[in-house]
Amino acid sequence: MSVFEALNDAIASVNGVVNTYVWYIAFVFLIGIGLYFTIRSGGVQLNRLGEACRVAFTGIREKKSKQTISSFQAFCVSMGARIGVGNIAGVAVAIVSGGPGAIFWMWVFAFIGAATSFVECTVGQIYKEKKEDGFFHGGPAYYIKNGLGKPKFAAFIAVLIIFTYGLMFIGVQANTATLAFSNAFGTDQIVFAVVMTVLAAVIIFGGIKRVANASVWIVPAMAMLWMILCLMIVLVNFTQVSLVIQTIFSYAFGVQAFVGGGIGAAIMWGLKRGVFSNEAGIGSVPNVSSSAHVKHPVKQGLIQSVGVLIDTLVVCSATAFVVLIYTNVAYPDYANIPVSGAALVQEAMSNTFLGAAGPYVIALFMLFFAFSSLISYYSMSETNAKFITQRKEAIVILRVAIVIMVFVASMMSMGVAWDLADTFQALMGIFNMGVLLFLAKYAFEALKDYFDQRADGVEEPVFNPSSISNAKGITCWPDNSEEDRL
Repeated sequence: MSVFEALNDAIASVNGVVNTYVWYIAFVFLIGIGLYFTIRSGGVQLNRLGEACRVAFTGIREKKSKQTISSFQAFCVSMGARIGVGNIAGVAVAIVSGGPGAIFWMWVFAFIGAATSFVECTVGQIYKEKKEDGFFHGGPAYYIKNGLGKPKFAAFIAVLIIFTYGLMFIGVQANTATLAFSNAFGTDQIVFAVVMTVLAAVIIFGGIKRVANASVWIVPAMAMLWMILCLMIVLVNFTQVSLVIQTIFSYAFGVQAFVGGGIGAAIMWGLKRGVFSNEAGIGSVPNVSSSAHVKHPVKQGLIQSVGVLIDTLVVCSATAFVVLIYTNVAYPDYANIPVSGAALVQEAMSNTFLGAAGPYVIALFMLFFAFSSLISYYSMSETNAKFITQRKEAIVILRVAIVIMVFVASMMSMGVAWDLADTFQALMGIFNMGVLLFLAKYAFEALKDYFDQRADGVEEPVFNPSSISNAKGITCWPDNSEEDRL
């Protein structure tokens, strides 16, 4: 047994038990509190969808300066974090582990998560801070410190964010891309593990700003290309679409769902992979959305709720249809499917449309999506490291740790890499949702203020802390920046 195999087994044995039980708690927090947010907001993700789309896509024309990030830019960067290997490999994992019914539950949880994303991103905007660099900074650590007045707990959450996104989530991205390339080219895993590590080091230590600027345009373009590719496969196999839909619902509610506890597996895997993909409730997106320069916090809340729906209902569904078109023929009983993750998507693409080019095309998508997510997760990690300390050595240590993690994770088995990320995202969900339960009322008060202004004919509502019941800890509002006086 090699060193890496022994490490895999050791991590799997310890993490396996923790992962199982922590998700029982996370389920209650993510779904229970998410349903409360949905009801308390009046179904904001559905009833205010038109306004959310308006502010999301008209934001392209927003003016911006060198020291501000527009609402649309924040939306693009947050989608860069959301759209990653979870939208491709993660969907395949959900189908193999939870059955086709897991896709239905991904849809359900995306609807619930859209309300949660509205709350956490609105709260993030309310309690953001403007730093010496001229940019806004925010996220769970900031709304815990400023909203709850708990600086020590905020520091703990900042550390947890670094471990979750800077190490575990980056590890999954690196692992999935490495396995996709190894499968495509038939080479040892260590070869592409080294390649991924070198590329990660070059970006993190050298040109992350330039690459990040490029990713704002590359990620939407790659997502669009992925959607076009999936749509072409669906159209070519259009006669099977009805069977795919039937398969999803039969495994979610039919006899198959109740055999061997299948419905429980479908629900849990739908939640795990759905949350990993759209990141609703686990505190990642507020780190990005809080940096946007907007006139009202609700604007980013609405925009990010749309992001959850696009990520899961559109991008993940496209992948699911392609995989199910193939597996309905190749593995109709959905028992003991020999491959999972990116390898299953590569197999599906090869046998439905792309032929021998399938593995290489999917590996390329994995590479782009993995590195766009790496950039977003590293940025979150650096922001939270600076929240804890301003010492430059801390940033160097963080960068070294991430590069090491890229190599270690690239050598892990797929199951171990995903399980580690699952455990940490469950912990983030528990803590973040617990905090939001205390702060959500301010998001709902801000929501009422926003639409009261809209009802009065105000085109662009402006937020004033006096519109909510407690303005303590708010430092950036009202916004009296030079831009707004011009």
